[in-house]
Amino acid sequence: MRTFPFVLILALIVGCAISGWAEKATDGDILFQYSTFSALQAGVFDGDMSVGELKKHGDFGIGTFNGLDGEMVILDGTIYQVGTDGKPRPAGTDMKVPFAVATFFQSDRTVMIENGLDMAQLRDFMDKLLPSKNVFYAIKIIGEFPYLKLRSLSKQTHPYRKLAEVYKDQVIFDGNNVKGALVGFWIPTYATGINAMSYHFHFLSDDLSLGGHVLDCRVRGATAIIDEIPVFHLVLP
Repeated sequence: MRTFPFVLILALIVGCAISGWAEKATDGDILFQYSTFSALQAGVFDGDMSVGELKKHGDFGIGTFNGLDGEMVILDGTIYQVGTDGKPRPAGTDMKVPFAVATFFQSDRTVMIENGLDMAQLRDFMDKLLPSKNVFYAIKIIGEFPYLKLRSLSKQTHPYRKLAEVYKDQVIFDGNNVKGALVGFWIPTYATGINAMSYHFHFLSDDLSLGGHVLDCRVRGATAIIDEIPVFHLVLP
């Protein structure tokens, strides 16, 4: 049995309680996560948390649905499902999720982004804005995207394959000159396995015509809004 991720979580929770953060934190100071990324990688694609329950833990976030049935985007309190056609649809409250990350988004810092940056350059740009690499950040980037490379996954059936095998069948689609938002998080290195390390973004267009997991992009007239989150709450399926 691999116990390291759960020992780490226990240490984080105890540390928060000792420091007083657990008592002082508002909803916007807590990053809520259901299950772990390492479980998802291993093929744990079914969970028992409903979309309706997940909404109680945040109005901003990302994740997926049971069976890896599309990409999840949570923005302004609505949870969307993006299938392999790239079209976002409001998710039903009874739908179940195997993995999700959410928070009640509260802006701590807003910065204009240089025009023309691709995803690799955007990560470098964002690195300079994060005051500490020891906490979590929710990041919303709004603006126009001259280019987007997105993906989604089709629903899997039992017996489930590992996530790396499923990725081989991912459906990739492009977007051009689309206005919308990147919705995502920066995860500290020490939380690798609990979540995906570094940046993880999903996209949702303003007109709800396009969405998905972001593989690459280019930005224009964009603004980054950053929410620093010092408390982490993990629920295991």
